[in-house]
Amino acid sequence: MARDPDDSIPTRQSLLGRLKDWQDQQSWQEFFDTYWRLIYGVAARAGLSDAEAQEVVQETWISVAKQMPDFTYDPQIGSFRSWLLAITRRRIVDQIRRMARNPAQVSGEPPSATGTAPIERVPAPESLDLDRIWEEEWRQGLFQKALDRVRAEVDPKHFQIFDCYVLKGWPVEEVVRLLKVSSSQVYVVKHRIAALLKARIETLDKTFR
Repeated sequence: MARDPDDSIPTRQSLLGRLKDWQDQQSWQEFFDTYWRLIYGVAARAGLSDAEAQEVVQETWISVAKQMPDFTYDPQIGSFRSWLLAITRRRIVDQIRRMARNPAQVSGEPPSATGTAPIERVPAPESLDLDRIWEEEWRQGLFQKALDRVRAEVDPKHFQIFDCYVLKGWPVEEVVRLLKVSSSQVYVVKHRIAALLKARIETLDKTFR
């Protein structure tokens, strides 16, 4: 019997349990790979520069590492991602307030492509809808991770059909002409890969929520 690729994904509880050991570099790397883009993306959409967003990632990781030994995972109380968002939110607000206290340092940066001064591009902390941004970034990250898994699982030609027809939005006639397939094959491939992609997204969401 073939093994489901998602069988290798650790559960939230097992991964978080291993993170209590600071010497478990493999688990910490796996954890970092799962969440750093989410934290960075939220910080960037909050108006921070690349360097500032990277700093939020680092500071969030330090906070997580300090709190992890005493962290208890209890889904009845709240999800791990909610806890991580709370930490990320504090680090973003800290960064914004630090910039507000030192406008001279921020103003030393060049204006953005739109001509906006660095200090002007950062909104007031209370105006940020980080819950919405966090969820959007999480969904986008899930989609990309699931898509990478599906790409590795299916026939390359089938994924090419799905990529052209669904992801790139080509007309079915164009896909048929360029890839030398029938329209019925395009529709069948779309249905099968879309179903697989949905299943992988749901598995990842449950695993890392």
